[in-house]
Amino acid sequence: MKNNRPKILFFITEDWFVCSHWLPLIEGAKNTGFEVVVVTRINRHEGEILQHGVKVIEFDISRRGSNVFRELKVILQLMRIYREEQPDIVHHVAMKPMLYGSLASHLLRVPHTVNWVAGMGWLFVSGNRRAKILRGIIRRALGVLLRRTSVIVENKDDQAIIADIGIAAQHIHLVRGAGVDTLLYSPCPEPVGIPLVVLPARMLWDKGVGEFVGAARQLQQRGVKAKLVLVGDPDTENPASVPERQLKDWQNEGVVEWWGRREDMPQVLAQSHIVCLPSYREGLPKALLEAASCGLPIVTTDVPGCREIVRDGDNGLLVEAYNATALADALARLLSDPGLRQQMGLRGRERVLSEFSQERIVAQVLALYSEILS
Repeated sequence: MKNNRPKILFFITEDWFVCSHWLPLIEGAKNTGFEVVVVTRINRHEGEILQHGVKVIEFDISRRGSNVFRELKVILQLMRIYREEQPDIVHHVAMKPMLYGSLASHLLRVPHTVNWVAGMGWLFVSGNRRAKILRGIIRRALGVLLRRTSVIVENKDDQAIIADIGIAAQHIHLVRGAGVDTLLYSPCPEPVGIPLVVLPARMLWDKGVGEFVGAARQLQQRGVKAKLVLVGDPDTENPASVPERQLKDWQNEGVVEWWGRREDMPQVLAQSHIVCLPSYREGLPKALLEAASCGLPIVTTDVPGCREIVRDGDNGLLVEAYNATALADALARLLSDPGLRQQMGLRGRERVLSEFSQERIVAQVLALYSEILS
């Protein structure tokens, strides 16, 4: 028998993604009276999710799966979960959950569906033939499946894409990322010694990893003293993943260091002088929000998502995407000017506190849930 508490079901592909971005929203939903269910692939973070007093359903889904029969089986399994759980709201995050989840919720007539576009990803930045074909198919599918859902986008460029595929303006909601814990990510005095520049992200080519390494080479050739570090692991299910062998080769060459994925990012940022993300396209990168919250200056690309956080010359520097020389020039400018680093870091912290705090973002999404249910 169903209780009187509204039930919300989150479908998010990976448990690490649940923990890195969505636990504050999940906790907020629970605290406002929702019964919360999380459907995700379990790797090693189930315990952390369960600590928040929510139900976790293990769901094995490959983000790269292309076998039609296997994918059909995944959709049928998802429909079974929706039928058994009978949620009032389903909340899908990222492309595959949006597609499969919206189909399942439509067929089962789930009362309310929320789709969160966490960036348009590889499909919308890759120039290869397969990506272009898939891009057209996905756009048409989204135009049909998202039509009767509430769609959350993280930046105005993605908002325009969603509107262009036929989603009515009243169904599109701009929420600027997942927010950041401004207490956990707080400023520290700048460390002494050789400046440290970090790129904190999954090791994907479309995060600008190649350009970062190219800029590191140029800085070495110019005699600029700095240590450039890649912080993150490859994502083997993403077609743009950088091979581990390549990362090790760069490290052995001495051009950059590769630290892998770190669970202590506040401590990593406390050691850092500059954060760099030369991405090709983002939703609204939490890594940059965390950097700005820590009072660090940012060098990033003038692309969707990144330019939502950084105002050129204010809290960081914007450079052209795909351009290692422009990246090296911007890094060299900040590396040579501690006063400018401090000034930009302070402005970044101010922006995060006024626009991107976790509390502000969670309240905005909870208000949307309330509006949907009413």
